[in-house]
Order: sequence, then structure tokens, then C-alpha cells
Amino acid sequence: MQKVKLLVVDDASFIRDLIKKAVRSRFPHFILEDAVNGRRAQSLLEKNIYDLVLCDWEMPELSGLELLQWLREEFPDRKTPFIMVTSRGDREHVLQAIEAGVSDYIGKPFSNDQLISKIVKVLSKRVSADRIKGQGRPAESGDAVSSSLEALTGKAKPAGGAPSGGMATHQSSVSVLTGGSAQASSPVPSSGSKGKHKGQVIVRVHDKAMPCAIETITLKEIKVIARKADGIPQLFEQAVIDFEQGEQASDIARINGCIYLLQSLDKKMEAEGFKIGILFVDDDPQKFEYISKLIASGTGQKYY
Repeated sequence: MQKVKLLVVDDASFIRDLIKKAVRSRFPHFILEDAVNGRRAQSLLEKNIYDLVLCDWEMPELSGLELLQWLREEFPDRKTPFIMVTSRGDREHVLQAIEAGVSDYIGKPFSNDQLISKIVKVLSKRVSADRIKGQGRPAESGDAVSSSLEALTGKAKPAGGAPSGGMATHQSSVSVLTGGSAQASSPVPSSGSKGKHKGQVIVRVHDKAMPCAIETITLKEIKVIARKADGIPQLFEQAVIDFEQGEQASDIARINGCIYLLQSLDKKMEAEGFKIGILFVDDDPQKFEYISKLIASGTGQKYY
């Protein structure tokens, strides 16, 4: 029986690995190939026929939308199923994707269950159930995808850790999130700048959106202060950081990341705030430029 063949396109290796591991855990018989950008994907699509393309929207050189438009124009008879993976779910972007011929889309950040559900939904319209099932094991109740990325599902426990220095900064950061007047303020480490950065962001994981105060930010990572009342994410979970750039709510820059640090701000269990460390995983020069200017200016001005 011919195996199901998928192409995963994303400039962030973390996202590509997340998708591939999730799919292989549920469907080990699937053939998975990946591309680091739209140009590489074009080359693969010219040589191969895939049962499904999972593609990021925002990529350097050639966006997911441009790749989709090219695919529909270049190979109109294939009607290759195409799922857009994007952190932008506003109506304008959805309409653009629909007009270009997208099959479905999934918003970042997503859980393994959400990803598998989308894949099965789209494949079922063109691929037989026998081909989809292959020799893969059936999903277990309550655990549709059991993999090394199970941190993306279930509930996390608060991560304990020794409190770091600068408790006044931490307390003021929590004050910002709880409606106090103080602002978070910390030196920016290893960025070549001795200035301080103030501001807030929204950290989104697949099941929650958490208002956070920025503690520090560099070109590689961001550390923020969050409230336990808003929920606690898990280590190695995919996250999207929303930076407000203007007065309009829709004017937001989004950076993809991976959570690598969860640290309590106090030894006491009732401590209200905790620190989240997030590594940036995008490989987009425009986003690096935005972060660089954000660090230099210490504001949320529109650069990206």
C-alpha cells in the first residue's frame, strides 16, 4: 500500500521538529520531508507529489501564502491539500488564504491533538482510511498523541527554583500585571546595550494567553514575569510572544519561541509571580531586526 507523504515547511527548526515528532508518534508509517523555507519547498514540490503540505505563513524569501499561490498556479490539477500554520488568525489573513486555495489552517501555538485533528480532517477528504491508518497504533483514550513532546498536553505543576537577585524588580513586574503603578525594569544582558527595557507582552500557549511584564530581552531570548493566576505553561512548550506595536489591537508583532525556563520568584508556595524564559526559534531576518530595534529603543514602536 502506498504510504501517505507529507511536506513540512517552516523556517524555525523547532516548529518543524515539533510537527514531525507529533505526526510520527501517531502515524509512524507516514513519510515526512521538510523544507527550511518556501524556495526549498518549491524545489521539492517540483520533483515530488505529496498527500499534504503543512506550511508556515511567515517565512523569509517566500511566504507560505506565496508558496500556496505558486503551487495552485503551477500544478492546478494536483489539488494538493495545504494546511497553513500561522500565528495570524485575523479575518483578512484567513480570507487571503481561502482565496489562494488553502485547505485549512491551524494557529500557533497549537497542541499535538489539534495538529493531528487537522491532518486527519484534511487527509480524509482525499486519502482512504486504510492508507491513513496504515500500521500505526490507534490513539489511546485521553492521549491521542504520546510523544517526547507530551509537554504540549496535560497540566503543568509550578516549577520550583531558587529566587534570583533583584526581588524589587520582580515585585514591581508582578505589580504591573496586577494593576499596580510600578513598571518592570531590568538591564538587557549580553545585547551590547546598557539601557533598560520596559514593557509588556502577551505570551500565548495552546490553551491560554498570559499578560506578562518584560524582565529582559536579547536577540536570542526573552524573560518575562507572569502571574500564577493566569496559568502556568510547561517546559519545552511552544509559545508565541505578541508585542503590541501601535494603538490598534490588531497591530501586533508575533515572535515564535520555546519555553526553556520556569522559575518561582519566591521560596513561598503562595508566591504570586513566576519567571518564564523563552528562546526565540524564528529564523527570519525581519524579526531579528525588529527585536534589535525594540531592545535599542526600549519601546513597542512599529518596526516589523
